[in-house]
Order: sequence, then structure tokens, then C-alpha cells
Amino acid sequence: MTHSSAITVEKGGERLDVFLSAALDTTRSHVKQLNDGGFVRVNGQTVKGGCILKAGDEIEVTQEQYEPTAQPEDLPLTVLYEDDDVAVIDKRQGMSVHPGAGVHSGTLVNALLYRFGKLSEMGGAVRPGIVHRLDKDTSGVLVVAKNDKAHASLAGQLSRREMHKAYIALLEGNLKNDAGEVRTYIGRNPRDRKKMVVLPQGKEAITHYRVTERFAKYCLAEFVIETGRTHQIRVHAQYLGHPVAGDKTYGFGAGKFALDGQLLHAASITFRHPSSERLLTFTAPLPDYFQKILNTLRQA
Repeated sequence: MTHSSAITVEKGGERLDVFLSAALDTTRSHVKQLNDGGFVRVNGQTVKGGCILKAGDEIEVTQEQYEPTAQPEDLPLTVLYEDDDVAVIDKRQGMSVHPGAGVHSGTLVNALLYRFGKLSEMGGAVRPGIVHRLDKDTSGVLVVAKNDKAHASLAGQLSRREMHKAYIALLEGNLKNDAGEVRTYIGRNPRDRKKMVVLPQGKEAITHYRVTERFAKYCLAEFVIETGRTHQIRVHAQYLGHPVAGDKTYGFGAGKFALDGQLLHAASITFRHPSSERLLTFTAPLPDYFQKILNTLRQA
């Protein structure tokens, strides 16, 4: 079965492959395969992936749908805001964003389909509405697109680094500086493809951090990311020598608090509304288990 998406470019100046990579939530190599196969047309014509888009350009993408369609499920869902174009969700720790290898149910997408019924189709059959993701064990705020126009607008903002996201994390040990920037390249770990790692041939990753509270063996920090690489904050925290507490992949695991996952929370997101273009900011409070650990550390 094939599925076609029509996308109108709102702001020009971006390469086609960069724009589509963000809009479709996929890799540049996948976009190249689609483009080389003639499945991407701009204003009815096939063009090179490096062509610079102009405002008003119409992009049509045709994809084969081999993946099963995600099914609606009645699952707990915290909705911070919704209208005809977007929904803003406070995702709980332990919930995958969409179905994937070995995960076919119990995801945010399943819950979204039950709650809203119709979402944007640009992400494909198992990722409807998904513009950006959070790791399974990362909690916090996430924006979802209800239609393709909203999806294209949000994806464009993400690609142009106009969508701002702030995170809060409890780190092992204490960072030397009160604030700083980490600017590296991140790619797949050649020895373990499920992990990411800092390496010269990766993609640029920029993270800003600020310590907000210090404890004897931990520190609480705020992270603002300019780029959205997979596991970016967790990899950069490890790179700094102070992994996120509870991180089983890049840190020391459950630790003394017997955590179920990393203490990393997406605290806020700022974006322009796809229709009104109003600048909106949404925040999600720290989960109870996170706050409880901070209270314990403060009383020590």
C-alpha cells in the first residue's frame, strides 16, 4: 500500500533533504532513497536533495507502507493543551512514544489514537502525529500534530532550531562549572548500534547546561538543546563525566534510589502555533518520584 503526503513549505531557505528529514522524522539517507527513487516531487518535478526550497513550494512524498497500522488503546494520557491543530502531552516515564521493534502496544501513539482519533499522517502508519520524540524512560512535555499542515509547520521549526526545549536532570556527582556548553558530534556506537556516542564523523550536537542545585554526590541541572540528536543529553552528560542518575545505558543504572529509568524530564517546550503563529510555551511539572528524590537529598 502506498501513502502520499502533500507538504507546503512555509519558509524557504532550507535544503530539500534537510527539510524532509525533519518533516518525516526520518534520516537523510532515507530521504535520499526516496528522492533517488522518484518518490519526492517539488512543484510536480523531481529535483536534487540539495535544492533550496522557497516559500510556497509544494512537496509530494509517496511512500510504501510496510508497517502495520498502530491501533487505538485506552491508556492513561495527560493532555496539557489541545486544539484543532496540536496537542501538548505530558508523557510519563516508561511509555514508548511509538511502536517499534518488539513494541506493538502500550505506546503514546496508541493512547493518542484512542483520545483524538485523527492525527497527521506524515509520520507514517505507526508514528501518526509524532513530530519529535522522548526516550521511553524520559518524562515530560511533547507536542503532537493533528494534521499534516501542522506537522509540516512544527517540523520546519524543529529543523530551523526555532522550537526550544528545556530539560531537567539529576546527574551523578557534581559538574565542575556552574554553566557551560557542550558542542560535539554524535553518531551510532560502532560496537553497539543501540547506543549513541561522541565521535568525529557524527552529526553536530549542541547542548547548554546550567547547574541549579548541588548536593553531596549529585547535582540538579537544566539543559537546553539546540539540536535534537538521539539520546543527546544523556550522551553529553556521560561525556562530561556525570551521567544522568538512573541511566541504565549511559550511566550506573538504578543506583541507591532503585530507579526505574533515568531522572531526565522534558520541562518545557516553546513553539509557534501552526495556524495563529502565536509563540506558545508549555511546561510539565517534575514527576512525583523525581521530586521525592530531590526532597530526600535536600534533607540529607
